[in-house]
Amino acid sequence: MSNDTVYQIVTEQIIEKLAAGVAPWRKPWSGGAGPAMMPTNLISKKRYTGINALLLSLNSFSSPYYLTFKQCQGLGGKVKKGSKSSVVCFWKFLDRPANEEGGDQDDSKVSNYRPAMLRYYRVFNVEQCENLDKHIPAATVTEGGEFNPIEEAARIIEGMPQRPVIVHKEQRAFYSPRKDSINLPKPESFDSPSHYYGTAFHELTHSTGHESRLNRPGVSNTEKLAPFGSEDYSKEELVAELGSAFLCAMAGITDTIEPSASYLQSWLNVLKADSKMIVSAASQAQKAADFILGINQN
Repeated sequence: MSNDTVYQIVTEQIIEKLAAGVAPWRKPWSGGAGPAMMPTNLISKKRYTGINALLLSLNSFSSPYYLTFKQCQGLGGKVKKGSKSSVVCFWKFLDRPANEEGGDQDDSKVSNYRPAMLRYYRVFNVEQCENLDKHIPAATVTEGGEFNPIEEAARIIEGMPQRPVIVHKEQRAFYSPRKDSINLPKPESFDSPSHYYGTAFHELTHSTGHESRLNRPGVSNTEKLAPFGSEDYSKEELVAELGSAFLCAMAGITDTIEPSASYLQSWLNVLKADSKMIVSAASQAQKAADFILGINQN
């Protein structure tokens, strides 16, 4: 199966939601707050990240735990008849190609390059399985009282390494690469604190592209972000949308702004024109969210 086929499978799922009036990245994960409630493999306990976190968030299960058909069988469980699996993508790295003389390419010329192919496998949520109760971790309770998403959102912002300056001088939200600063409308002008922090996360995601942070094309070494309507604008804006969604999920914020019809149509047009964009943007957004959260990406 080619890379293009996998890209198309993934993008069609996102397009289906957009066509139904739902922007998937505006619908963070439900069922709780914090990293423990993000989509997670039941066996390895590793969180699904990037495009996989987004794809699995399209489901409506209350449990965050997933596993493959084989993993389910290995635990003595059984997938319920008629259950529909979910797609999870991964990169399969291949051996480096030989040079024209039949030997390996010169390491000094190829650096650490290794060709890779995008592949996928299928997983099931534990709610689609039987006889797994003893293997499913009990829900955790936050110590020190009830979890507060707004306090957690504020903590995430305060804890961001190399955080840019945040000001509230103008009634519009934007990131300035030239000044390396973020302007946000005053908090009281938002419909809710959740909307304020969702917007702040969006602009903070933009800021991670600065050359002093992740050095992302479209943000680094420029005085301002790409103009509205350009290809670079669409790519960077999608990174920011996804980054905000990942951070909202980590903070436990679920009441995000409902998208307009024109907003949904604009993303439908973009993703139909470029099936690779959603996978690439999700990867960049995950790196941005990890940077903001202070998670080591090595």
